[in-house]
Formats: sequence, C-alpha cells, structure tokens
Amino acid sequence: MTRFFATARFTILIAVIGSFLAAITLLIFGGLVTIKVIAETVSSPKIEFKAMKDLLLAFIQLVDLYLIATAIFVIALGLYELFVDERVTVPAWLEIHHLDDLKEKLIGVIVAVMAVYFLGLLVSWDGQSNLLIPGGALALVTVALTYFISNKPRHSPGGRDS
Repeated sequence: MTRFFATARFTILIAVIGSFLAAITLLIFGGLVTIKVIAETVSSPKIEFKAMKDLLLAFIQLVDLYLIATAIFVIALGLYELFVDERVTVPAWLEIHHLDDLKEKLIGVIVAVMAVYFLGLLVSWDGQSNLLIPGGALALVTVALTYFISNKPRHSPGGRDS
C-alpha cells in the first residue's frame, strides 16, 4: 500500500500540467492583447481624457490578467515541488515546503488582484456610483485573508511540523 501511495502522488501531474498550460495560455493571450492595444493606440491616437482613461483601464485589466496567470503558474510550480520533486531550482521566496506555503503565495496574489481590480474601478469611476461597497468588501476580504495567514501554525525549518 505504501508503494501505491508513493506512486499515486504523481497523479498530481495532471493538475500541474493543466495549471501550467492555463498560465501559459493566459500569458500568451495577455501578450497578444497588449500588442493589439499598443498597435491601436499608436495607429490612431486620440488625445482626449476619455481615451486616456480607456487606455489606463485596458492596461490595468491586463496587469490583472498577468497577476492571475502568475498565481496559476505559482500553483503549478508549488504542486510540483510538494508532490513530485522538491529539488526544482527556484528563488528562495518561491520555495514551497508545505501546503501552507502555497496558500500564502496564493493569498498574496489574490490580495494584489483585488487591489488591481479596485484600481480599475477607480479609473473607470463615473462619479455617480458608490465605490464604498466594493471597496469595503475588498477590504473585509483582505483583512480576513491577512488574519488567516497570520494565525496559522508555523512549521519548523527542517520541513516537518514542530
């Protein structure tokens, strides 16, 4: 039975490959949209305030897309490190030794995505709608996620729970 579970852990490669392909697809799509937005801006520039806001919003949405693609890539890499091969060479800040490490990285990106989303709301704000409700909701989620991260048990440096 031990050998079965030792081998079965490699089934996580389905999630690793799927997440990696999803991240690459989002990055390629984002790159193509970036080129399109730049080409349209250069080919027929509109020097007006609304055009500037539209351009800002387009790039903010692209940053959001890139952040989500990065989060999915980090998930793929983290699952690979946790279940397949922990010897993969990554920068120290990207090392994953526990599922909690992966959760922390993901929560950090979620908070960044929410901030970018709110920035998009601010840029596209018409002066009429109430930004307090989405801003308050995002703030509450951020506080909850921060609480979640700060109150979880810490692991010993050796990789085993203390």
